[in-house]
This record gives sequence, C-alpha cells and structure tokens, in this order.
Amino acid sequence: MQKLLLSRSRYAVLFYFLIWFFILSLILRISFFIWQYNEVSWNIPDFLRTIFTGLFFDIGTLSFLLIPAFLYYSLMPDRWIGSIADKIIIYFFTFLGIFILVFTFFAELTFWDEFKTRFNFIAVDYLIYTHEVVANIEESYPLPLLIGGVLVLTFFFLFVFYKREAFANAFNSKARLKTRITALAVAASIAVSFGFKVYNYQAEWSPNRYNSEISKSGIYSFFAAFRNNQMKFTDFYTSIDNDKAFGIIKSKLTDSQTVYTGPGYSIHRKITDSIGSAERKNVVFILVESLSASFLKEFGNKENITPFLDSLAQKSIFFENLYATGTRTVRGMEAVTLSIPPTPGQSIVKRPENQNLYTISNVFNEKNYHCNFFYGGDGYFDNMNAYFGGNGFTIYDRGRGSVLSDKIKTVRHNIEDSEITFENAWGTCDGDIFDKMLKTADQHHKDNKPFFNFVMTTSNHRPYTYPSGKIDIPSGTGREGAVKYTDFALSELFRKAALKPWFKNTVFVIIADHCASSAGKDEIDVANYHIPAFIVNLPESYNQKIAKQCSQIDLWPTLFSIFNWNYESDFFGKNVLDPNFEQRAFMGTYRKLVLMKNEKVMILSDQKKQAFYSWDKKDNSLKPLPMDNEFLEETISWYQTADYLFTNKLLK
Repeated sequence: MQKLLLSRSRYAVLFYFLIWFFILSLILRISFFIWQYNEVSWNIPDFLRTIFTGLFFDIGTLSFLLIPAFLYYSLMPDRWIGSIADKIIIYFFTFLGIFILVFTFFAELTFWDEFKTRFNFIAVDYLIYTHEVVANIEESYPLPLLIGGVLVLTFFFLFVFYKREAFANAFNSKARLKTRITALAVAASIAVSFGFKVYNYQAEWSPNRYNSEISKSGIYSFFAAFRNNQMKFTDFYTSIDNDKAFGIIKSKLTDSQTVYTGPGYSIHRKITDSIGSAERKNVVFILVESLSASFLKEFGNKENITPFLDSLAQKSIFFENLYATGTRTVRGMEAVTLSIPPTPGQSIVKRPENQNLYTISNVFNEKNYHCNFFYGGDGYFDNMNAYFGGNGFTIYDRGRGSVLSDKIKTVRHNIEDSEITFENAWGTCDGDIFDKMLKTADQHHKDNKPFFNFVMTTSNHRPYTYPSGKIDIPSGTGREGAVKYTDFALSELFRKAALKPWFKNTVFVIIADHCASSAGKDEIDVANYHIPAFIVNLPESYNQKIAKQCSQIDLWPTLFSIFNWNYESDFFGKNVLDPNFEQRAFMGTYRKLVLMKNEKVMILSDQKKQAFYSWDKKDNSLKPLPMDNEFLEETISWYQTADYLFTNKLLK
C-alpha cells in the first residue's frame, strides 16, 4: 500500500529539510528580535505578523531552492530508487544544502551585526569581490572555528534526519505517478507564483524598520537585490512632467553667477565669479572610511578618539551640519566627484558606461592640474579604477594583477611591497597610503604642475587592524581603535606635509564617505548620515564653523567659490557660503530617496510611494506629517532630473 505521509515517503528527506529550515529560520528571527529588543515592536499583532510574514517568504525561498530536488525525486524511475547512485546523490546534496544554509544563517548574523538588515545589495557586491571579503572574514572571525562549527551542526542535522529514518524511507519507497506529478506541480506553481507575483518590498509592512527587516528571508532578499541593482526612476517612483522637474531644479540652482548654456533637459551652466582668479592651489582631498560625526568630541563623543580632527575643527572651515548622500563608499565617491543626489539602485561608480562624465576632474584638468586617485587596496573593488581611470585620474593602488579595460585610457601605478609597512584585507594602512601620496606630490611639485590628489582611506573598517604601537588601543580590538588610528595617521600626514615646500600653497579637504552605521528603526535614520567635513590650510581669515544644513554634493562648489574660479558645471551642489544658500540635504539607500530641509523629511520609495515626516533631532525619530505637495514635487525633481541626466548620457 502506498504510504501517504510525506515523512514516510520517497519525499521524506525533503519533508524533514522543510521542517528543519522553518525551525532554523524562526530561531534566527527570534534572535533578531532579542538583538534589537529595545527598538523592535513587541506588541502581539506586530510580533505575530512579523513571524508569519517571515514564514510566507521562507516558503518562497524554499520553493526556489528545492526545485532541482523536486525534479530529481519526481523524475527518478522506480528501478533506480535506492541504488548506489541514488544514495550518493541524495546524501551529497542534502549535506551540501544543509552546510550552505547553516553557513548562510551564520553569515546573516554577522551581516546584521554590521548593517542591521537582512541581506541586500551590499551582500550582492560582497559576493562579487571575493578576495577582499574572504580576507576580511579571515581577519575578523576565527574562520577554522566557524567552519568547524558549521560542519558539526551539519553532521548533527544529518544524524537527526537519519534517526528519523528520512533516508531509509527515501531509498525504500516508491512514488506513484500521481504523487510525483502532484509534488512537482505544487513546488513549481509556488516557485512561479513567488517569481512573478511576490516582491521583497511586500515584507516591508511595518513603520518599524526592524520588524520589516525581520519579516524578510535573507536569501530571498539577496536575490531580490541581485535582480534590482539598477532601477529606472520613472518605473519605480512617483514622477512628474520633465519640463516641470527641470524648471524646479534650474530655479533652485540659479544665482547671480549662473548662466545656463545647455539646451533642453540640461543643467549645464557657466559659473562666473565676480572676482575671478587664476590662482592654482594644490588640493589634497581625503575621503575617510566610515567617519561618523558622532566619533568627534566636537559632537559630544567622550572617548577622545579623534583629538587631531577635533583640533582641526577650531582652525578650518568646519561643516557642522553636513550629511552623506548614502551608506556606502561608492555613494560618497559619486556625491563628491559628480556633485549629484543619489540615483536609485547602484551607485553610478559601479554602473556601466560611467566613463567621460563631467566630474570635478574636468574642472581641475581644464586648469592644467594633474589629477590622481590613491587607494591602498585593489581598485578593482567596487569598480573604482574603472570609474576614476575613465574620468581623468591617474591611478595609484595595490593592483594584485587586475587590469583596466582597454576602453579606459589612463596611467596606473602599482604601490610596491617596499612601500608597505602594514596591510590587511582592505589594503595598506592609512599611514602608508598618505606617504605614497606625499611622495607623488613631491614629484608633481618638482615638475612645477599643480596637483589634485584624491585619497581613499581603508583603516576604519572591519577587521579594524593597523600598525601596532601607534596609538594606545590594541590593533584589531574594535572600531574605536580604528578611528583613533585614522586620526593619528591624519595628524602624521599634516606633520610631514608641513615640512614640504608645496605645503603653504596646498588646501586639504577631509570628509567622510558615510557613517559607520546607517540602520535604525525608522525608514531613514537621519542621525546616521551626519558626517564631518573640513577645508584646511586656507588663510586664517577663512576659518569658521558652518552651521547651515548641507550635503556632500555642496563641498566642491563651495571650495571652487573660495578659489574664485570661473568654470563649467553640471553639478547639483551649491556654494554653502552664499548668503542665499537654501539649506537642504540629500540622503538615500539603494531604494529610499530623501530630501531633508531643516527638520522636514520627504522619503520617496519604490512602488511609487512617498512619506513626509518631521525629524526630532533630540531622539532621532521621525513623526508623520500631512503630505506637502510642493515639497513632494521638489523632492521628485531633484532625483528625477539626476536620474534622467545619467540615464540619457547627458552628464558626459
């Protein structure tokens, strides 16, 4: 007689695999609830909806993962069931599936620790750049212990399957044709339904971001991010007529120094300074990895981990109220080089056809500067070399043998082993890359040519390792040590630079790429976009603290104004020192796009949704406001025009 119970059938292994996956997923969700105990919503309806929404997405995840297994079990002829080949295939792939998923669950815990979210587009990027990621894991975690733990758990779960006679039943049970067709049809229909009808954003039902994230399945989220890394604005977001959008933005960018020269949908214009200057100061620009404003004593930190930067705040143009546009290094690079609000999906730095754009290098090159990009790791990571090399920069990086595209006509120099005193997964320590920059600056000075040196630091990043003996916090012990080492390396850079003949004629610009963390319970955690910025070594009369709310994209238009330069511009940023500067900041994730003006925050979401809030700076919370249509149209205009210009290749 045909046994009808799945646990006693040919499909017994799949049955136990399903139950095992659901139990582990539930344990993972409960762990996240406990992890964010003080911020997640624990009321009974929210808790239950989180759990059952998660169960729903787990079903979708399994429907994709197990389609090959259902095909195998359903198509295997009865005469081969229980054969040696059948046993090898089932044992091996069951082991492999459990091993990968156990490892994935551990990976989700570490990902949550870093980003407070389920897998997203960051995880997709990390999968691509395996060298840096694997090295980072090796240096951050006890990998042999981790792999050993995964193997122990995998064999334990296989043993449970064995004791429940899952394998014995799978090898000794035949399946009727009707059962095979039904099992395969059900599995395929569920997979097709999820593939075409269910979207990852549907898990985002709660105003509490943590409940929405816990509702997701990490694996499902990963593949959703992989599929949606680039998003056309008008397909996913509320839009308005292009004439109106460009009209609004042109009115926002217009001032007494601006003359528009681009035809049609364009913001191309000439910036003509009333004074005008031919002065050519060298510029050293330092984009500091993960430097949150909250690390500085200037913003209330009590740990004294940025003594040098805190001292600079008193003798520079110091931006007290400046916000990053995104949560990743490539977003910071995009903002400062293109002076553009964040476009949805991937950063422009990572997109194809991002060469020969109108960047700040065009302004410097037009004035006969030598433009250089310094990175202590392999610039292949995050497509940095392709982007900077394709937009007028000479590259200095570790290389490790990767090559630039034939389409990119640039010079590239490898940082030699003899120039390295300390290196981790992400590259040379900050002190080494600064020394390399100083050596290059010396050479350009000898050639009597002004230079613009763009330096990307790496030390303030997990595994938080740096040369020993430099600061009083042991290497590899945590973020505070990495921040303090970066601050020390900056102080050494200025000490050494002050001895150079080119120092007096050089302006130093320091800004963070993004904050160390960006996650919170609300849609956008505003405080975790607040970053410091400094313009250093101008005449003392320029020094001031700027309290105006502004953005990363405003940094270069402000400095060019200080230089009294006339230049061409496709930039969305403006001169913050202009008395008529309208305070605002742009922020975003790869799906959320934000305009903040003082304490009012408009958030555009895919699915053509929008929400309007007031931001309470004291407790960093968002309170809903009635929709303001004028504010909404302005927000749409900033992002719609930025996306239009790049998509239609009008930033070339």
